[in-house]
Amino acid sequence: MATTRTSLPESGIYTVSRLTGEIKALLEKQFPIIWVEGEISNFKQPGSGHFYFTLKDSTAQIQAVMFANQNRGLKFMPEDGMKITGLGRISVYAPRGNYQVIFEHIMPQGMGELVAAFEQLKKKLGDEGLFDLARKKPIPFLPAKVCLISSATGAVVHDMIHVMTRRFPGIEIEILPASVQGDKAAREITDALELANRRADADVIVVARGGGSLEDLFAFNTETVARAVAASVIPVVSAVGHETDFTICDFVADLRAPTPSAAAELIVPVKKELLAHCRKLRVRMAKGFDNMVHNRRRALRDMAKRLIDPRRALGDALLRLDELAMRLVRALDREIAKRAERLAWQQKRLFSRMPERLITNSRAFTNRLAQRLSSAVQATCLRENRHRVDGLTQRLLALSPRAVLERGYSITQKVADGRAVTTTGQVGPGEALTIIVSDGSIGCTVDRK
Repeated sequence: MATTRTSLPESGIYTVSRLTGEIKALLEKQFPIIWVEGEISNFKQPGSGHFYFTLKDSTAQIQAVMFANQNRGLKFMPEDGMKITGLGRISVYAPRGNYQVIFEHIMPQGMGELVAAFEQLKKKLGDEGLFDLARKKPIPFLPAKVCLISSATGAVVHDMIHVMTRRFPGIEIEILPASVQGDKAAREITDALELANRRADADVIVVARGGGSLEDLFAFNTETVARAVAASVIPVVSAVGHETDFTICDFVADLRAPTPSAAAELIVPVKKELLAHCRKLRVRMAKGFDNMVHNRRRALRDMAKRLIDPRRALGDALLRLDELAMRLVRALDREIAKRAERLAWQQKRLFSRMPERLITNSRAFTNRLAQRLSSAVQATCLRENRHRVDGLTQRLLALSPRAVLERGYSITQKVADGRAVTTTGQVGPGEALTIIVSDGSIGCTVDRK
């Protein structure tokens, strides 16, 4: 049996309600329909008509309930100590956190062989996927033709024809007679299904019979009928037995109806209701169309009010165009002036960096440097020469006779020839001499030597 994984909540912590809900969903999915046998104890039937009891065996027990609308068809009254076999489903009663079996049908024990065969075939076909919802075909909303497979002489056919023609007069119904009980029933039902599919002119097939015991419904629990229903290209509705009866045909069919009359109601809508609904739709469509036209006209009027005279729009556009043109001219003038100023600046920079101008400037600079160098050289030479002259002058002055004279010396010269007298033998008595001192000369005569 397949397992179901549940995702943890974001917080990682389950609430009691969520945990109970996921356990309930898990159990109901894992055990949709099961047969259970055991002994009844603590049987109770309150005023609601529901059956409440405990089903137990030698080592375990489980709570069970059978609601009033299911137990009305029972031919016996359950009581404590009675051993039963029942068909039901597992559920959880959330307020108390108890799990229980909700029985659809129960019967006293003694039908074990048929129940075992039923369960064996149910498991086999279930494992093959014949009960999967994904393979079930939808039932057409309004079938043009209904193919009915049932006993031609039974009340079921007449009841279904009556219900379908009452709900939708004129609907086409084809009856393919087949035995619904006995050794030949399974083969005749299978042949009727194959014939309906070969003709392929019906929109839906209904396999129907009234209620009965498990032995009476045995034909609808056979593998041949189940596979014929599963292989049908035309959607099949199973309307076998009463509401509490379940067959393999019910599980394989595209739709299970609780009773044949209910099947007729499920597949055939009420013509008067459809006509009334069509009239309502026609009225709604007309009103909707009128409202749409009204809204569109109102929108058109609003748009017409907002629509501007083309000449006025053209005038506004021309004014806007003139304004933009003037703005463009001013922008161009500013851009041209800016570009011209930048060009002049670039030209000035370029002119200042022209080779000829650079050479000229370099030559002028070189000349200035040469002049400055020449002046510096001249000044330096003049300074050196002047310093030298000063030195020589000082030396000359130091060697000058005048300097000697200023120190108290004098020069004696002969008046006759102007020769300097350096020795006494150069002059005689009475000879005229000139004595030169620092501030002048003195004339004298030699008296003696």
